[in-house]
Amino acid sequence: MSNSKVNIELLRAYSEINLSNLEHNLGQLQEQLPAMCKVIAVVKADAYGHGAVQVSRHLQRLGIEHFAVASIDEAIELRINQIEGEILVLGYTPIGRREDLIYYHITQALIDESYAEKISKGKGRLRVHIKLDTGMNRLGLRATNLDALMAIYRKENLEITGTFSHLSRADSLCDEDKSFTEYQIKTFYEIIGSLKKNHIEVGKTHLQSSYGIINYPQIKCDLARPGILLYGVSSNPEENIAERLDVRPVLSLRAKVGSIKHVDKGETVGYGNHFKVEKESVIAIVTIGYADGYPRYLSKRGCKVLIRGREVPIIGNVCMDQMIVDVTSLNDIKVGSQVTLIGKDEEAYLSVNQISLLTNTINNETLTGIGQRVKKVYI
Repeated sequence: MSNSKVNIELLRAYSEINLSNLEHNLGQLQEQLPAMCKVIAVVKADAYGHGAVQVSRHLQRLGIEHFAVASIDEAIELRINQIEGEILVLGYTPIGRREDLIYYHITQALIDESYAEKISKGKGRLRVHIKLDTGMNRLGLRATNLDALMAIYRKENLEITGTFSHLSRADSLCDEDKSFTEYQIKTFYEIIGSLKKNHIEVGKTHLQSSYGIINYPQIKCDLARPGILLYGVSSNPEENIAERLDVRPVLSLRAKVGSIKHVDKGETVGYGNHFKVEKESVIAIVTIGYADGYPRYLSKRGCKVLIRGREVPIIGNVCMDQMIVDVTSLNDIKVGSQVTLIGKDEEAYLSVNQISLLTNTINNETLTGIGQRVKKVYI
């Protein structure tokens, strides 16, 4: 699917979403899983900044029947845009919206014992997955009282279609973290085993997210929940995930040269006049800023962008709507020239890792932080 009607020449800033790479990544992750294990595509936070509706539509065409989001409103957006199959809300939904869950055929995760009791009451039968807390101590029901847990499975107004947990350290292979992850896996299977011995129908089981898939492929569940790796990057910006798994980044981030200026030696540039040019220079004002999700924290930290396949440095402070780069080394730049902040430009490439490393965060935050003013173009 593409946006053939979108003229990128008319856009000030846009993210380019490569659906072929998304399809490739899905295939690579499916190869890591047992033959009978199906994928729950995690498309929360607007599909990690890639556009939940368009991404889900493409994945649905590829045969994906399960989707996971963080909130009921994310789920409803998918449903009203003709996304079929199961849509699982992983996070909290206010009890007062129980009827919306039923009306839109949305599956709700039961996030703790009190929540399970409250949402089980009311008209109609609600489809749910029960989340088990196996040691992360975030969301989930504890299995310290098996009788109480079984009582929730037996609630008449709940249709249990799945049981799952979350591995909090699956991205790390150091001994301590591996030991904890193995403890979580063991705990999950023990609880499932106890429930089945007591003739409880647990529905489809799922435990692995992205790193659970590649670091613990021996896990045998009915479903798996790839998130960040589906979009071709790792959470850790210090890691080149392509060395471990043949995935391809799905998103590129681009803007335009809006203006070009000549500045003399000793002149200052940008807010606060903090950057002083050391020689006669040519600067370009680029049409993207921190209101578009390009962090102001990148100011004065040596961050680069690509123009005409060459790296040029950001100078001065990143502004709300623009930023400034030094293009003295380029001789073929003009107003309207493309600026690449993430992605490939000719033979050069800039990874999202650069931004995340310089802002001391993970790639998940960088990608989901891209603002709504940045239009999405699907290729």
